[in-house]
Amino acid sequence: MIPFQKTSLSPYMAIGLVVVSLHAVELEKIEIEADRLITPTMQANETVYTGSEVTQKGMELQGTKATTNVYEAIGLLPGISVETPDSSGLAIEQSSVRVRGVKSSMGALSVEGVPNYGGNPIGPRNYLYDMENMESISVYKGGVPADIGTGVGSRGGAITLHPRWAEKEFGFDVTQSIGSNDYTKSYFRLDSGILNESGTRFSGSLSYAEADKFRGEGELGPRVNGNVSLVQPLGDKATIKLWYNHNDQEQHLYRPLTYSQISNGNLSSNYKTDYNSALSGVASKDIYYYDYNKGTYKNDDFLSVITYHLDDTFALNLKPYYSSEDTQIDQGVTSNGGRIQKRTRDIERYGILSEIEATFGDIKTVLGYHYENSSMDISTQNYAITSSGLSYRGYGVVGTSGTTYINTPYMKVSGKQGDFNWQGGVKYFKFEDSDSLGYTTNSTTYALERASDLDRDATDYTIVLPTLGASYDVDASWQLYANYGKNFIRPYSYMPLMTTCNTYRTQFQAAGVTAQDLFDGYGIEKSDNFDVGIRYKADLFEISPTLFYGKHKDLLTTISDSRVLSGGKPINYQQNIGKATSYGLETEMNVYMSDSLILFVNPTYSHFTYDEDITYLGATMATKDNQIVDTPKWMARTGLIYKVGPFEIIPTARYLGERYGDATNNNKGDACWLFDGQIVNTQKNFYDKAKLKVALEINNIFNKKYISVINASDDTMDGAASYYQGAPRTIMLTMGVHF
Repeated sequence: MIPFQKTSLSPYMAIGLVVVSLHAVELEKIEIEADRLITPTMQANETVYTGSEVTQKGMELQGTKATTNVYEAIGLLPGISVETPDSSGLAIEQSSVRVRGVKSSMGALSVEGVPNYGGNPIGPRNYLYDMENMESISVYKGGVPADIGTGVGSRGGAITLHPRWAEKEFGFDVTQSIGSNDYTKSYFRLDSGILNESGTRFSGSLSYAEADKFRGEGELGPRVNGNVSLVQPLGDKATIKLWYNHNDQEQHLYRPLTYSQISNGNLSSNYKTDYNSALSGVASKDIYYYDYNKGTYKNDDFLSVITYHLDDTFALNLKPYYSSEDTQIDQGVTSNGGRIQKRTRDIERYGILSEIEATFGDIKTVLGYHYENSSMDISTQNYAITSSGLSYRGYGVVGTSGTTYINTPYMKVSGKQGDFNWQGGVKYFKFEDSDSLGYTTNSTTYALERASDLDRDATDYTIVLPTLGASYDVDASWQLYANYGKNFIRPYSYMPLMTTCNTYRTQFQAAGVTAQDLFDGYGIEKSDNFDVGIRYKADLFEISPTLFYGKHKDLLTTISDSRVLSGGKPINYQQNIGKATSYGLETEMNVYMSDSLILFVNPTYSHFTYDEDITYLGATMATKDNQIVDTPKWMARTGLIYKVGPFEIIPTARYLGERYGDATNNNKGDACWLFDGQIVNTQKNFYDKAKLKVALEINNIFNKKYISVINASDDTMDGAASYYQGAPRTIMLTMGVHF
């Protein structure tokens, strides 16, 4: 079929689908031009393209912000809404990213299938990597292949990063970026090339980045990142790859706005509103002091990919890994007249993915097992604001502790008969959650005291996750395909539930309700996802429309408990009882206006609504058939790629449709168009075959004032969401040399 054959058109022809696959993606069989931006993808030992790949060239198109942020690097894909409070890519854990309307925190992020995630917030850590060290990014928005380590879940799809392993030829890269708000990033990478007859080779990279916030006092960074990889062939049948990544980052937080501050024409006057630059001596005001709202984030990740081909039929793959996280985030809270709360995350995970592959003629099979051991000590501590600084006031909430386990066997089978391709898989996911002891803080000594009513029992959560896929090559231009997959996310949002138990402990005790009673209502969120699509390619254009449908159930949703009253009203907390339905259309289209001029248009229509009303403070809220929070019905990414000599001129536009900050659809965010542009000059033989690239990019060219991030849960009520201003016009200049 033509979309997967080599073409003689411009190297930027493809802006259609995306990603390679895990360890054994057979790119040589697909024969895609090296400079394509997006390509179809499948996992190893599959026959049906169910995902998309953003190539290294596609990541470069997203600009400097995509060099430190995985989500920014895939933002051109339809169905993905990337909302960030800053244009540098350095503002972390304050973004909102949705994949077909589902928050990305409910999805999977992995490196070569090895899961990356943490807690509080749950989900991926998308800021850990220098994307210059990645060859490509695979994205699965519907059904997720069984051999991807999904960690906490896949309801928000799955992203797999494919490292740029140590290369066979000696080389090094030096890149320097500067820009608005004193942005700077320095990046260096060295590849040793093959060092000896056994084929040993290694790579090492180091980067430093920082920027001022575009509003208010404070900085984003410094961010220091280091990466090392080693490739060691063991004869003709085996290879060992080692990969280590370190990321150490600091940041001052951006202050969110309320809906009243952005509605009724108020956004313009509040556009530069942020945390206070000086202390006032009043605690209720000083919780908004910028230096009391900051975070430090330290992560270390190690993985190994070991492959051994027993013979022409069988191959063994092992991926042992280790991950650690040490994070502290200070933030002002209004309780007790104003305090500073420190959120602490001390996380360690280690595990292994092991699998055996077998090929019997046209039939390919994979049998695998994923094991993980994880300890997450997550808590909050309180500090009073005094004239001499912050004074310790004990723990706020002890959220999670103990050791948890993942045990997940899986299998896949695929094959083809003529023009018909098929595949199927199944994964059994088992999460063994640990027990957790409850504590309160002594009001005088601030020491922890046991509180058995706040205990949580150990619990096992299990789910069976099938996938099915098929495609048919009608002729050299047409392919039809369909895909189904069941996705999930394990229980999450423990800290808010424990905070509710602590805040209203007296009321819960009076009603005879314990923390365990509340956790008994927690479970696994599930979704059934169906995709049907067409891939068509002609000489002058190509188009890939995909219809998708999803049925989501057991969603974490607010309820009102009439047994427990505060101020005469029932107390609210979340339980896994919600339901929602989604359907829509994603389209990727490229028009080849000439060999040097290409138009791409990637629109999305998404209808994602609640199936039922929500009860809040004892009252029934009209949410049935409303659009899910922060999910526009219409989105689009479009642009031109014009190549003239060594220059590339790339104007692009982003459209974000109307969306809501609450489940009742009262707090509406306006639709907006944003325009960006790049001019890139590439000298392929700058000096002794070295390549020089200079890129000038302008984001938000017309300096549009708009809301980028809506920070809200799917069941957020009127006025409870927080909003972050989008970055104004920014200019970035990058110069890089590759030897």
